Formats: sequence, structure tokens, C-alpha cells
Amino acid sequence: MRININQIKDMKQRGEKIAMLTAYDYVTAQVVDRAGVPLILVGDSLGMVLLGYESTLPVTMEVMLHHTSAVSRGAKNAIVIGDMPFMSYQVNAEKAMENAARFMQEAGAQAVKLEGGVTVAATVRRIVDSGIPVMGHIGMTPQSTYQLGGFKAQGKTLQAAKRLLDDAVALEQAGAFAVVLETMPAELSAFISKRINVPTIGIGAGAGCDGQVQVISDMLGLFTDFVPKHAKQFAHIAEVMSSAVSQYAAEVKSGAFPTPKESISLDPAVLADLEKAV
Repeated sequence: MRININQIKDMKQRGEKIAMLTAYDYVTAQVVDRAGVPLILVGDSLGMVLLGYESTLPVTMEVMLHHTSAVSRGAKNAIVIGDMPFMSYQVNAEKAMENAARFMQEAGAQAVKLEGGVTVAATVRRIVDSGIPVMGHIGMTPQSTYQLGGFKAQGKTLQAAKRLLDDAVALEQAGAFAVVLETMPAELSAFISKRINVPTIGIGAGAGCDGQVQVISDMLGLFTDFVPKHAKQFAHIAEVMSSAVSQYAAEVKSGAFPTPKESISLDPAVLADLEKAV
């Protein structure tokens, strides 16, 4: 049976840490789901780690729906969260509700995530009231990278820290079932986590959050162009892939692959008849 948002909230109350990972395709979703990860985020980070863009901004609703559908087919137990892309919810609440509904109806997601705090609280409330679970996201919000002056830590001054606390409280009051805290001082994340009753999911925000999320390409050592400070590589898949591809190419070139084991055999009698026929 699929996990629900109340179970995620209960995990915080029990002091049980919450793991979340991104996934962008069917096979990866299966692996993450079978490992018991309760939250799978189909992040707009796919624009950078899968599609090669410099930011998440070019990612469209159609791209997000395409990938979320694949993940939804692969994950049977985890909550699949569709990341609402740039300008899919900022125009007005009606457009936001329409796009959030598309994640549920067309892509099979069980929740959506959007960036912002106080400024989007009213929109979050409208979406939640329509029956769609919402995860908030504050701190370093990639869709606002140009406004923030790049990918850098947030909340390092008293004023900025207070603003992030206000954002977290506003999201909780609007009905968000969890809030992502990205790239902010660990002490601030711990403080916010104690001040709100819904789970906080940190990325580059220290151990004081109720859970953690990582981009799976970073965690697996698959995306090596840039490794964020907050990312721990639990494997080095890119190295394994490179070695395997090199070995494959070499064996094809030398004729060592395929062997009879990887080939289909023809009955000798059939081959003999074929030779006679031609």
C-alpha cells in the first residue's frame, strides 16, 4: 500500500528521519522505491542533470509531466511528488491549480512541490483546499537563482533568517505537508524545524532537519560535471559505467563479443538445407 502524507507527518512526531531522493525515469524509480525511500521527487533539477541546461528555468510542464509519468509507473509505495516548473504557478492561483491538477491526473503524482514562502502561501492554500497535497520549498530556490544572485546560501543575516522562518510558518499555515529547506545554515534549519509542526526536508541545510533529500545523480556519483558541497557520493557509478562502456567497445572491436552464449543457434539441418537452397 502506498505511503500517505499523514504517515510522513507522523514520522516527524516520532523523531524518525525521512529520506527523499529524486528520480526521473521508470527504472530509477523502481530502484528507489524498492529500497524503501518514502518520498520520491521528480525534480525540475532534471533540466540540469538530464537535459544539460544551465538552470532549471527552461524546464516546461510538458517535460515535467513526461518524466513524472514514468516515475509514477515505477514507484508503487513511495509518494511521488511532481516539481512545479518555473511560471507554472506564479501567474495566478487558478493557473497553479490547473497545473497541479495535471500532475495528479495526467502524470499520476500524489503531491506537488513549489518554491517560495509568504509570497505563494495563498496559492498553496488554494491548491491544498482543492485536495492536492503540497510540499513547500524555501531557502536557495533554484527558480529564483538570478534574483538571488546565483546558487548561494540563504538566511545568513538576522533579517534573512527571520524571513525564512516567516516563510516556513506561512507554508505550514497554508496547509503544506512538508517544507524543503535548501542551502542555509544548519543552525537556522534546526531552529525552523523545531518551530513548525510539519516535516522539514533539508538539502545543504544540516542534520537538524527532519529529513534529507539529494539529487540521485549526485548521490550515485553519476553526474560529475559539478558536485555540490552538500552532496555525498555513496557510489561512483560514472566510473563503473565508463569502465563497462570501454570494455564493451574493446570487445566489439576485437570480436570477443558476442560469444555463442549471447547468440541464437540455428539447427544444423536448417542451415544445411539453406545452403542447398542457395
